Amino acid sequence: MTMTAVRKDPETLTMKLDAEFDASPDRVWQLWADPRQLERWWGPPTYPATVTAHDLRPGGRVEYHMTGPEGDQPRGYWEVLEVEAPHRIVLRDGFANADGTPNPDLPLMEMRVTIAADGARTRMSIETVFPDTAAMEQVLAMGMEEGMAQAVGQIDAILAEDSKRPMTGH
Repeated sequence: MTMTAVRKDPETLTMKLDAEFDASPDRVWQLWADPRQLERWWGPPTYPATVTAHDLRPGGRVEYHMTGPEGDQPRGYWEVLEVEAPHRIVLRDGFANADGTPNPDLPLMEMRVTIAADGARTRMSIETVFPDTAAMEQVLAMGMEEGMAQAVGQIDAILAEDSKRPMTGH
């Protein structure tokens, strides 16, 4: 993977992570569409994710928690706004309480995922749009930039397993 950039823009209230992979757009899409694959990379290595609900359709919801080294389990959810397989997902990204209800003390953001062929590779962008400057500062202070970079950094190992699987013919 080539992590091309993580750019923060306080004027547009965005943080955008760009990465490239040696895989097709359909294969990169599966990292989002399959909850078992999603939980292998969504969350930094020290906070692996467990996906407890996964309905990746407009109007659907994805729910997950991460388990930290001390056993803490921060929770999150996505309300699915738009899906254009295998190229685009738009989500409302929120933090949840222990019972799964939205946590109003933490900001609600919009996350826009784009997946596009770039020659023989595939480029994936994850853009987060914050509601205001305070929300952006709060979430970045919680380690979002580092966490996202570490999470996406795990994808290459998942994709590399594909080339090691035996081909089966029927």
